[in-house]
Amino acid sequence: MTHTIALVDDDRNILTSVSMALEAEGFRVRTYTDGAEALRGLSAQPADLAVLDIKMPRMDGMELLQRLRKQSAVPVIFLTSKDDEIDELLGLRMGADDYIRKPFSQKLLIERIRALLRRTEIAAEGGDMPGGSAALVRGELVLDPGRHVCAWKGQKVDLTVTEFLLLKSLAQRPGHVKNRDQLIDAAYGENIYVDDRTIDSHIKRLRKKFREVDTEFGHIETLYGVGYRYRDEP
Repeated sequence: MTHTIALVDDDRNILTSVSMALEAEGFRVRTYTDGAEALRGLSAQPADLAVLDIKMPRMDGMELLQRLRKQSAVPVIFLTSKDDEIDELLGLRMGADDYIRKPFSQKLLIERIRALLRRTEIAAEGGDMPGGSAALVRGELVLDPGRHVCAWKGQKVDLTVTEFLLLKSLAQRPGHVKNRDQLIDAAYGENIYVDDRTIDSHIKRLRKKFREVDTEFGHIETLYGVGYRYRDEP
């Protein structure tokens, strides 16, 4: 299957060089030079994955991501300025799945794209869930990997690929504590380096989304210095 990648950056040199590298690896690539143009293009023709620069004219990557998340769970990788941790963490909390710091190697970007696409397929197939893609039910929680649908008390909760995989990892074994390394492996796969704070940011966003549906939601627990766990009972 040939995947389509949307590449959004106001630096035409990056668009040209990265497009050539991705096409050489068998991807289809659509390029956009600003967020407004990308929003129109992605609304008309969705992509399998989007790579967004944060700092762009007309509409920056943060605003583009915010608008995309209202209509799509497309996997997103942010390109951030070197050492700009605020942008990275804010982007994750807004719904990005991953980020790469500039300057970056094309090989690294391609590896992260492939890893995120694999995670998307795993989330859709149900991974190691009993029964393959059968829905996982834990009390009021329903996770349907085949349709990438999450519901709480009958109300849909829109999750990114990374959030879906994190929640699935926790909910598969209620009461069992998962440390950050285990969650990184579950959500990102092995051999992908991710800072611990990245997992914390995703967990915060997960909680926020559920509390928008149910203000009393408290099923994702933090065990300080250890990790996180999901509990069936409040």
